[in-house]
Amino acid sequence: MFALRGIAVSFSVFLIVYCAASLAVLCTWNRVYQRVHDLPMQRLGNLFFTLRMFPLGLAALITGAFAVPSFLLLEPRSIVEPMGNVPLALALLGSGLAIFGLANVVFAVRKVSRTVSSWSHSAEEIASPVPFPVLRIRRSVPALSAAGILRPKILLSGSAEFLLNGNELRTALNHELAHIRRRDNFKKMLLRFVAFPGMRGLEAVWLEASEMAADDAAVSSTADALDLAAALLKLSRLKADEPSPDLTAALVHGHAAIINARVERLISWPERPEAVRDFSGKSVLAIVLPMIAIFAITYGSLLADVHRATEWLIR
Repeated sequence: MFALRGIAVSFSVFLIVYCAASLAVLCTWNRVYQRVHDLPMQRLGNLFFTLRMFPLGLAALITGAFAVPSFLLLEPRSIVEPMGNVPLALALLGSGLAIFGLANVVFAVRKVSRTVSSWSHSAEEIASPVPFPVLRIRRSVPALSAAGILRPKILLSGSAEFLLNGNELRTALNHELAHIRRRDNFKKMLLRFVAFPGMRGLEAVWLEASEMAADDAAVSSTADALDLAAALLKLSRLKADEPSPDLTAALVHGHAAIINARVERLISWPERPEAVRDFSGKSVLAIVLPMIAIFAITYGSLLADVHRATEWLIR
């Protein structure tokens, strides 16, 4: 009975924190975007992915660092007390949420695995300057796409190879290489795990920022930017029979308006501001170390407060 109460408390706390944090993100992300939309795209993408994953991280932190230890250390094992219907229902909903997220991930992974296997049938590896396998596929679409999480590869259609000149192909491959190095397909898988109603707008903003950040990483001069813009225009004319799976990173992705925005941004490359530097390690330590010190000093009293709250919850 002690173990069952502990599991019920853990899932209940996780569900409450996760839903409250998700609603807070849902109500505030658009205001945040209006204030920071002019940041460099890599910073913007990192910010919004962190914001999207914040509910999961906060719920896991509070459950693992407070709810579980407080229950194990302060809950008497010899006392048998009934559990109310509310914590039981919350525990069932919390476990159901986790199962739904896992099922979402399994479904997406199986779908992309079948699709990529179909695309890669009779594919041949070609020489390329990127440090990952590049496979020439027989389909015309996807023209160019990064697939795979543990063993990533780049799929290049024969049509794309024919349409692009050497410099255009090089910058397009560099775009896909940026997606692989930033593990964007893995991030998309995490988004499937944390599916929550109303979050599609935030996820769309992150996806657009990740595409533009990959554009930035692929080019280092105005000539490169123009070559990548030309590649986007050429490959956007290839008509897809079906959309690319969620867990792949196609060069030509999204609505025509997004592609046009990327092309216009590349054409105006010299007009864009210099990238802002990320926080240094010393700056991060200056913020984190005082927080850890405060956390260590107040941890005992926090556990007692959390235990009182969970005691009220299970009654």
